[in-house]
Amino acid sequence: MLRTGYEPLIIGLTLVLTLAGCGRNDDLGQMEVELAPAELTWIGDQIFQNECAGRESCLVHWNEGEAFPSLGIGHFIWYPAGIEGPFVESFPVMIAYLSEQGVELPDWLSGLEPFDAPWENREIFLAQSGADRVRELRAFLSSTRGEQAGFVVQRAKQALRRVVLAAPAEQRESMSERIESLIQTPGGTYALIDYVNFKGEGLAEAERYKGQGWGLLQVLQGMLEHQGTPALTAFRKSAAAVLTRRADNAEQPIEKARWLPGWLNRLETYREPE
Repeated sequence: MLRTGYEPLIIGLTLVLTLAGCGRNDDLGQMEVELAPAELTWIGDQIFQNECAGRESCLVHWNEGEAFPSLGIGHFIWYPAGIEGPFVESFPVMIAYLSEQGVELPDWLSGLEPFDAPWENREIFLAQSGADRVRELRAFLSSTRGEQAGFVVQRAKQALRRVVLAAPAEQRESMSERIESLIQTPGGTYALIDYVNFKGEGLAEAERYKGQGWGLLQVLQGMLEHQGTPALTAFRKSAAAVLTRRADNAEQPIEKARWLPGWLNRLETYREPE
């Protein structure tokens, strides 16, 4: 059992990456993200807008062409029993985080054992989309958007260290410098947090098409092709190239025909506040 427009990023965001010695060993120091509740709510609202265009119905959703529902502000993946997809499952981890924060879960959710999505497929989910269980889950996920944002930020903080350590040793120092450049500005900090939630770290071997990943690791590596441009611009261009490559490599035409335009639109939010 498991226990909108781009507004200025809130003052008080601190993300510290200690670079000393990172090119020589694995001591990358500490990465800390400290956000006030209002700041977490802002990030949650921004991600909610990106994922759901502000529609609460989208908080419990099952995309066409996928074998799992997507839930919460970050469209966290939740696999049904017997399904082992290529993407990292994040909803159970997010629920465990909420439980650890003292958030009271719906009774049916806290008592679910094993903790698998209770719908076998999309057809069954759609048939039950008006049921009490779905309505209760949607209301719960709407009322905990700030707490879910806390999970997204924690996930990003942990991901930065893993991503740098996963890079070839000769790339780690320059990759850390790219991260440091990004976290100097509100737009860059937001881009890092959102992209990890959006497309993951890029470390899982299963998250590859034709051997090529699409996570944060691949985006940071691709920034080298845009030297001489501001860090956030380089990040945005690299992310667009990485996601376009994913869509080109995908077996399902829906990724390029329908999903890629939305992905690229999301990247356009990765800009500095005006």
